[in-house]
Amino acid sequence: MDQSGDSKPILNHRVLLPDGSVTPMILTADGCLRWLEEGQRSLSVDKEVLGFSTDGPNIRIKALVEDLGGLLCFGSSGGLVRKEFVFQPLSEESRALWCLKLRECVDLLGRPKRLFVFVNPFGGRRAGYKIYLDDVKPILDDAEIVVTLQETKYQRHAEEVAYSLDITEYDGIVCVSGDGILVEVINGLLRRDDWVDAIKTPLGVVPAGTGNGMAKSLLHSIGDPCTACHATLAIIRGHKCSLDVATISQGEVKHFAVLMLAWGLIADIDIESEKYRWMGSARLDFYALQRIISLRHYKGGVSFVPAPGFEDYGEPTRYDYETASVVDVDKSDGETDNIRRHGYEGPNINLKDLNWRKFDGPFISVWLHNVPWGAENTMAAPDAKMSDGFLDLIIIRDCPKLSLLALMTELNNGRHVKSPFVTYIKVKAFILTPGTRVEEPNKEGIIDADGEVLALGRETITSGQKTLMNYDKLQISMHQGLATLFSPCRD
Repeated sequence: MDQSGDSKPILNHRVLLPDGSVTPMILTADGCLRWLEEGQRSLSVDKEVLGFSTDGPNIRIKALVEDLGGLLCFGSSGGLVRKEFVFQPLSEESRALWCLKLRECVDLLGRPKRLFVFVNPFGGRRAGYKIYLDDVKPILDDAEIVVTLQETKYQRHAEEVAYSLDITEYDGIVCVSGDGILVEVINGLLRRDDWVDAIKTPLGVVPAGTGNGMAKSLLHSIGDPCTACHATLAIIRGHKCSLDVATISQGEVKHFAVLMLAWGLIADIDIESEKYRWMGSARLDFYALQRIISLRHYKGGVSFVPAPGFEDYGEPTRYDYETASVVDVDKSDGETDNIRRHGYEGPNINLKDLNWRKFDGPFISVWLHNVPWGAENTMAAPDAKMSDGFLDLIIIRDCPKLSLLALMTELNNGRHVKSPFVTYIKVKAFILTPGTRVEEPNKEGIIDADGEVLALGRETITSGQKTLMNYDKLQISMHQGLATLFSPCRD
């Protein structure tokens, strides 16, 4: 059945409505249902219809629409509501034909039928399971999707499950969480022997954490609000887009990131504010003010391969990557010993022969972003694309406190990158050499990848915690379009 704009009717039968009226109901070749009920009504099978069921002689169309009344999705500022539209064909033959054509129409959309769903009950305000029960599950049920549910129980649990999951049993993996569970799933898939096939598994994100940067980036791209209902609908519709994956390397240890890497101010705010997690996302604003008042500068350096158009930024340098120490891989949770370190080794790029440039410190902040939004209220990298093969690099080296406070207030709209104190460029590869604080040379910093601690320096708030990497030189390279996401629009 063609659903690409052909409005030719394929069914045009008179039906009985619940109010007792009889009216023509039309199903068109491009997947549009039309009928008369308190005026002209219509539903797009692709964009609004979740599924249908039969109840005796009645057919019930289950939809998610923008309307008043109905079962309003929790937190849905866009006004999405679940609704049922009931009609009764006037003969058994008509009823059978309607069921057949509606099923064909839905099946030809290529929607997922079986999903493996992770729920993080600890993220954000610990509302992940409630969001799943209230907002996500009813929509998946209406769409007749078979769900296997897994609550995460400890850090990197989702990575362990994704590493051993029989992916042939599912049409996709969904993360009802912040960004952390998605990152764990991608790391688990890429450490498998069959990573080439595994990483093609479509991944869905439903916002249920503190930041929700990936969900916000996906939904904002078409102007939808960042709600669980809109995200779930995007997953059900089955459209997909590609996502770049960054390989972070230090010695033989690798970690795969899809959202961001930060060192300096942003990392300090993100990680050190954890003690205020009870405040929800407000903890970030609260702690940002503290950090700006007591501003830190960090010694160190960055080198990078510029994207086309950014070749004049920085100073020329050569490729120089050697880690100074052996990395003690974090195996503090015994369960993670079940994940052997093999699989995808990173992009096959000859980095030595590329055009390398550098910036020397001190730095206030070094921030790399793969997608536009770092959180629902933080448009960190307004020019970032999901699959352009580049990372957006945002650097602040020297900035008065009042100017820094002013530009931080522009993070919600992306205008901070216009500040004369900000360098904003795109890079293909990157090397970070972190150093000590200028004000307190005996203290170092934090390296944050996708909202989690990647490395801790001396005398940080959480010093002594085992981490995946050391506070030392590390390298980042990009693989364009390696992963696949469920998306509100086609790639």
